[in-house]
Amino acid sequence: MSTELELVLELDPSMRREFGTLAAEARVRRTAAALAANGFSVLRAADAAEAKEVVLRLIPVGSQVHHGASRSLEASGIIDAIENSGRFDPVRPRIGALDRQTEADQIRRLSAAPDVMLGSVHAVTETGSLLAASMGGSQLGPYVSGAGRVILVVGTQKIVSDLQEGLRRIDEYAFPLEDARAQAAYGIHSAVNKVLIVNREIVPERITVVLVDEVLGF
Repeated sequence: MSTELELVLELDPSMRREFGTLAAEARVRRTAAALAANGFSVLRAADAAEAKEVVLRLIPVGSQVHHGASRSLEASGIIDAIENSGRFDPVRPRIGALDRQTEADQIRRLSAAPDVMLGSVHAVTETGSLLAASMGGSQLGPYVSGAGRVILVVGTQKIVSDLQEGLRRIDEYAFPLEDARAQAAYGIHSAVNKVLIVNREIVPERITVVLVDEVLGF
């Protein structure tokens, strides 16, 4: 049993119900409409397998594609397809081959402005805002403006009422799980050092949110 799964089981049942349970259909539709009104493209997927199909259809063959660390992308098989299908130019393996001390500038430039940035967020409000937290922040710049296109895969358990509840979801639910994952994977603690709130996208079709009717990620 993984460390983060053990922690999920130890979380207060009321918190699991509040932040780890799929949203009702009416709430999902309300959130999707609000996102669309705020300039985001919105697509629906029944499960992780369908989300993978949706995402891969959106990415032109040959595109330079980057992604942050994401349990949602891992669970859906999207990362494996990006890095091993031969259809795309994945950025992350190239970054992994570089020395973080002597080639830090090259790493920064490679990660800052891909054709397509894949990822997720930690909360989506019913009023159509996105919230993403990060320890280092490397994925946040491409989300904001660096990437030509951003595709976010989001389980509907991440839908919250408003920004205040979204920040609470990050601090009380997502962070403990991510911290456990970081300790198990890297031997270090995580931290909520940087929080991005995107209320609106002004570039048509730049950010696509794929809402998935399956619990994915934290």
